[in-house]
Amino acid sequence: MSKPYKTYFNWSTGKDSAFALYKLQQDPKYSIELLLTSVNSHFNRVSMHGLRRSLLEAQASSLEIVLKTIELPESPTMEEYKETMTKTVKNLIAKNYTHAVFGDIFLEDLKNYRDQQLQPLGIETVYPLWQADTSKLIHDFIDLGFKAVVVSANSTYLDEDFVGQTLTHEIIDNLPKNVDPCGENGEFHTFCYDGPIFKHPISFSIGEKIYREYPKPKTKDDIHVNTNDKIGYWYCDLLPA
Repeated sequence: MSKPYKTYFNWSTGKDSAFALYKLQQDPKYSIELLLTSVNSHFNRVSMHGLRRSLLEAQASSLEIVLKTIELPESPTMEEYKETMTKTVKNLIAKNYTHAVFGDIFLEDLKNYRDQQLQPLGIETVYPLWQADTSKLIHDFIDLGFKAVVVSANSTYLDEDFVGQTLTHEIIDNLPKNVDPCGENGEFHTFCYDGPIFKHPISFSIGEKIYREYPKPKTKDDIHVNTNDKIGYWYCDLLPA
């Protein structure tokens, strides 16, 4: 058998990343040697989910995989983000990494963007969960013994009570009909704290719940329209034990 591909994992800290890692660790073609996570250095939290850095580090320790963070400013521009990512990837290529893993399931535009950014640099992209049935996926995730707590939720679909809960079959089955079971459209995000990939559970307690609003992203149809529409999110702060 040929030597496995030296692979880094784009780690979000949530359920999709955890399940994708579980899947790929069973494939002998890949050797996952690094977790790569973007951190907002101003707030000292994971950029996507708002999770405290210390809990991210606790995850990596329990997974026994080296963690590398991409340090981003408070409000990075797309140009700053792309420049930082490109520099990071080139450094990984110099260390003989050839493949990058993502937990995306069906967002075609996002997948295309990732491919367009990485493949010209010589990095092959891998999507272990791509086009899976999200209802089956999340129920399989729970059945395998994974545990994930909701850390943020789009207030258009979900209320304050939803954040801070650990996902169960009952919670998933009672989601509003317009919410994807895996939150793949950004309806909610999670922190995975236990499961078969971890050497031990990550301990934490539930902290403050807060509500924040952000400018609603413009579509190509309203890019020239002066709109003050906002989108709201509930966040639950997790405190390291």
